[in-house]
Amino acid sequence: MARSAINMKIAVLSGKGGTGKTLVSVNLAAVAQKSTYIDCDVEEPNGHLFFKPIDVQEEEVSVKIPQVDNERCNGCRKCVDFCKFNALAYIKDKLIIFEEICHSCGGCIMLCPEKALTEKEKGIGKMQRGISDEVTVYTGILDTGEASGISIIKKLLVNNKSKGDEQTFIDCPPGSACIVMESIKDADYCVLVAEPTLFGVHNLNMVYELVKLFNKPFGVVLNKCVDGENPAEKFCLEKNIKILKRLPFDNELGMLNSNAEIAARKTKKYYAIFSSLLETVKREVQYETTTNS
Repeated sequence: MARSAINMKIAVLSGKGGTGKTLVSVNLAAVAQKSTYIDCDVEEPNGHLFFKPIDVQEEEVSVKIPQVDNERCNGCRKCVDFCKFNALAYIKDKLIIFEEICHSCGGCIMLCPEKALTEKEKGIGKMQRGISDEVTVYTGILDTGEASGISIIKKLLVNNKSKGDEQTFIDCPPGSACIVMESIKDADYCVLVAEPTLFGVHNLNMVYELVKLFNKPFGVVLNKCVDGENPAEKFCLEKNIKILKRLPFDNELGMLNSNAEIAARKTKKYYAIFSSLLETVKREVQYETTTNS
């Protein structure tokens, strides 16, 4: 069941980068005033560039991976056969661990009959927390070369200290892979951002199928709208998808965004636009709450 609109968790998704996902999420958090913004795009976080938070606190994030005691290992290969990610191999009478592709499930350690495998900590990135006006800003940063940021996203979503009366906005990674699934898992409502092109329809369909799979209520923001045919809008109408807002192709908005300025904090016009979008989202959450209860 969805929560009330007062303490809702809103995830903002798009099928690819550059669609306007961060534009929408940072402006929604800004007009909500007392809110929490969580940047789960851990490979390329940029929400903090807009909010410019102060009093930033940083925490390292690590995962547990196996390490081998070669004197105990008897070469039974049970761990190798168990690992479906091929993170273990037994070569020339020696167990090799490929740390980059280990998923930290711990199964190999549990299975080892000789207790030759134990856990060790491996740092994969960090989590930052800061303040921007009344917005609490959380940022996940994955270290270069690391394969997965799921552990950072889990920590971001579990550790954020949003109060019961605050709204939370989750800026998801682009696409529809595992890290996006982790980002929307606890969301009450999903906002899908789409561009008015055939390629935009393809990317919209990716996240549309994902939120349907997770049975999440959702609506679409059509960004960069121009006069003429809009394939993304046609897709929404054909699928009976709620269109939450149509944002026009706007040079001023594009300039503010490219300069990492939060448009809603700069002009009354954009404050009104994103306030209207937030009220629409609140109504949708309230409707889902009433319907599902």
